Amino acid sequence: MSKQAAGEFTLIDLFLSHFPRARVPVGPGDDCAVLSPSKGAQCITTDAVVEDVHFKRAWFSPEDIGHKALAVNLSDLASMGAIPRWFVCALALPRDFPRRDLTGIARGMSALAREHAIALVGGNFTSARELSITITAAGELLPGTAPITRAGGRPGDVLYISGTLGDARLGLQQLLSGARRSAPILRQKRPIPRVALGRLAARFASAGLDISDGLAQDLGHLCTASRVSAELELERLPLSRAVRASLGTEGALAGGEDYELLLAVPPERTPAFEQACLRVKEPVTRIGRLTRGGAGHIRDASGRSLRLQAGFDHFRGGGRIDRSGREG
Repeated sequence: MSKQAAGEFTLIDLFLSHFPRARVPVGPGDDCAVLSPSKGAQCITTDAVVEDVHFKRAWFSPEDIGHKALAVNLSDLASMGAIPRWFVCALALPRDFPRRDLTGIARGMSALAREHAIALVGGNFTSARELSITITAAGELLPGTAPITRAGGRPGDVLYISGTLGDARLGLQQLLSGARRSAPILRQKRPIPRVALGRLAARFASAGLDISDGLAQDLGHLCTASRVSAELELERLPLSRAVRASLGTEGALAGGEDYELLLAVPPERTPAFEQACLRVKEPVTRIGRLTRGGAGHIRDASGRSLRLQAGFDHFRGGGRIDRSGREG
């Protein structure tokens, strides 16, 4: 095989070969994709994963990178209660980027796309000094279904969280210390978008969002949008043994990239919501409630104000992983 760098269109064909042909009027290959109108309202999101901010190529396999790039967008759709439908993908690659690594990215992304029946309908390739992947994804709400937004919470609504908290942050710390395999590292590399839970929650939740920047920060966003305060039962937070031992409760609250769903459910709907989650085996934990008070104020069950660590912010203190390998 020639060592000459592959051209743009060769790379595009290589990437697309790992995805099924999209069932849309016009898909990849034209200047625009053409999509048929949907019956329900559409939810649109965009997110990026950037080398040395969200991942390091020395730590993440190409399959991990492809999975994570799509997973973070699917998590946004899940948080609104949407059914994933289509996405476009813009890749920025170093000029010497190996074809086998591009194949790995495509395999990781396409496997998750198949799992959630979301179609790749277009995108873009460009050269750059560092690898980055930007995805815009769309999901559809069932006709007559309202989206789950941050602004619908009311005092008295019960707070639920899916899965466990802090694992991705612990996984990053373990990577920084030289470890390469563990359950927390897998959570950092391969987040699980809670798409099925989001669709279920659309029937019950008054408000919600996905936890990308830490529960403390993201709960604050929900409270501010809903103009309420919150009361957390810290002893009920779902933490793995490893997270409890290594990070503790406060560390888990500030941990980013969990991609779990935080949901507010009116009290009269909680029995039916919990039963529905049990039936489909979607674990959720009741962790507190929304209350009256200053927007965004968070207390524990005894009424004590909580001064929690800030979650992740791209423009304060650098990226999640800076070039020296330190946690941002």
